Amino acid sequence: MMLSFLVLIIGYFSFGSLYRFSSSKKIENSNNFKVMNYNVRLFNLYEWIPEKGVETKMADFIKTETPDILSIQEYHPHKNIDLSFFKYKFEELSGEKTKYGQAIFSQFPIVNSGSIEFTNTPNNAIFTDVVKGKDTIRIYNVHLESLRINTEIESLKKEDSERLYKRIGSTFKMQQYQTELFLMHKKQCKYKMIICGDFNNTAFSYVYRKIKGDLNDTFKEAGNGFGRTYDFKFFPVRIDFIFSDDTFAVNGFKVYDAHFSDHYPISATLSLKK
Repeated sequence: MMLSFLVLIIGYFSFGSLYRFSSSKKIENSNNFKVMNYNVRLFNLYEWIPEKGVETKMADFIKTETPDILSIQEYHPHKNIDLSFFKYKFEELSGEKTKYGQAIFSQFPIVNSGSIEFTNTPNNAIFTDVVKGKDTIRIYNVHLESLRINTEIESLKKEDSERLYKRIGSTFKMQQYQTELFLMHKKQCKYKMIICGDFNNTAFSYVYRKIKGDLNDTFKEAGNGFGRTYDFKFFPVRIDFIFSDDTFAVNGFKVYDAHFSDHYPISATLSLKK
């Protein structure tokens, strides 16, 4: 019994980012604002979820949750999507036939924006500088290279193991290169900072540790449970993140059980410390 207890204690401190035993934090503050991150998978453009009207359900969900800042990966300006209730937006799209990419929507004025281009891939990182009161806040939206693996068990069984191993290794190298490009850009930023994104890798990865640096993982600060953000049926996977620096108090965190994409939306409730 003592040995089992010791293993659990070691596991908790070593792998605490996998499961949070504490209850979710929820602190009311008049200065609170909500940041949401969501990989929308092109708003179900190709009907991966075989159901009509998924895209409008996603837009209705976002409107109901009323985030002040919305960071979207795999964004597509779908004809049925209306996010005009946000006052400001910045998007960076690519593709010849189907335009898609990353976007940031904001209720706060955007005074500067740009993109960090990753070579030989539609993935990239974008940023906006928003003004809240007297403060300028840098918002990053980072989408790292995908493994492009069908996570269905039957599909995985058919994969050639050596080819799969090489593909994963190649993707991890690309993620590392993309992370280094991002970190060079981040290093030049002097503003208060929030980083959102789909890293296509877990909280135990090199890219997570490097991008997080000394920032706070809002799930670890205020979330609970496994914090699952990706729809993999056999075990919970957390690959989407919201980080904030120490100038922000993390007053809440939520993973939504909204199955409109292969990712689940997450949000962090933040306030600027006085």
